Amino acid sequence: MHFQTRIGIVLALFCCLLYVRAVAQVQPERSAVSLDKALLPPEQVVKNLEERNAQRAAALDGFVGTRVYRMQYHGLPSDREAEMVVNATYHAPNVKQFSIVSEKGSKFIIDHVFKKLLEGEQEAANEENRRRTALSRENYDFSLAGYEESADGGRYIFNLAPKTKNKFLYRGKVWVDARDFAVVRIEGEPGKNPSFWIKKTEIAHKYVKVNDFWLPAENHTESLIRLGGRAILSIKYEDYRITSATPLAEVENADDDAKTSDRQRGGKVLSAVP
Repeated sequence: MHFQTRIGIVLALFCCLLYVRAVAQVQPERSAVSLDKALLPPEQVVKNLEERNAQRAAALDGFVGTRVYRMQYHGLPSDREAEMVVNATYHAPNVKQFSIVSEKGSKFIIDHVFKKLLEGEQEAANEENRRRTALSRENYDFSLAGYEESADGGRYIFNLAPKTKNKFLYRGKVWVDARDFAVVRIEGEPGKNPSFWIKKTEIAHKYVKVNDFWLPAENHTESLIRLGGRAILSIKYEDYRITSATPLAEVENADDDAKTSDRQRGGKVLSAVP
């Protein structure tokens, strides 16, 4: 295979590690609702999203699951495809362990795409990297695009624009559950093209609720290579099992108590000012 074509394939798929979060979920029929039906102001929804994400992260201590990586490349000099099944274990705050169960298909894809994704995900798990790529007002501008009803409840839809040109961020749309204030779906593209060899990359993610937590369900990334060809990567996350967690209600109550204490201290300070 031509060296430049190899670079294009690897880089096209390597950008997917930034958005790894997904488990197969049948999408219910949805009906669009006008913006004036949104229940809360957009700023409050985003604030709730940040706070609930932090609470869920604090409560989730560990889980296990299975991932199925699949990739197809169509183009010159030849079509290639591969599949790899991996068992994954997470321990808070940032430990991820992977065990490969099976491999089949192109060894190049397995070694230079799938295994690189696993390595990159481990590196991206540290606190600073997570902060810089978090779905937050620090990293993104949010603008309300709509509100829709589904069989599972309402969803706020936001347009996302990264505040910096960063290939680890993305621009597009995000769907936020109106009850749990959790991301249920993402569609977009990298905030910055990760390589000259990539012409265009489209990203789609879905999330599933497991006990009190929303975890990746399915990730689909499709990249067009400048030299010709199309690379399609899908990752399905299956068989989740929460191994350790603090009851979410306890974390939420502790958060509320801390806020109340902060307000009370603030009130005492203000009352002491002449």
